[in-house]
Amino acid sequence: MALFIIVAWRVAYLMRAGRTCPDLDAALFFDPDEIRGAYLPSKKPQPGEPPSLNEVLRLIAQLGGFLGRKNDGEPGVKTIWQVLQRIMGVATVLQSLREGHG
Repeated sequence: MALFIIVAWRVAYLMRAGRTCPDLDAALFFDPDEIRGAYLPSKKPQPGEPPSLNEVLRLIAQLGGFLGRKNDGEPGVKTIWQVLQRIMGVATVLQSLREGHG
């Protein structure tokens, strides 16, 4: 139960921070491998400068079906949570490959 509470807190925190402070650096909230893991499945090139929190959250949400149209609002907890699980898996693979375990 405690693990689920921690995961739920992180997802809700990311969603709220993305809405209230969208221009913050994504590196404050995500590991570099998690950021790379968000860009790899989307097949979008990672920008040279650090991406903003809102940019990474929208990228993650788009992988989960969020369309990002003008009147859609911001992505919700469920969309972020579902895709964040996959992003964490990709980040783990990237770390393993870098360490020579793959």
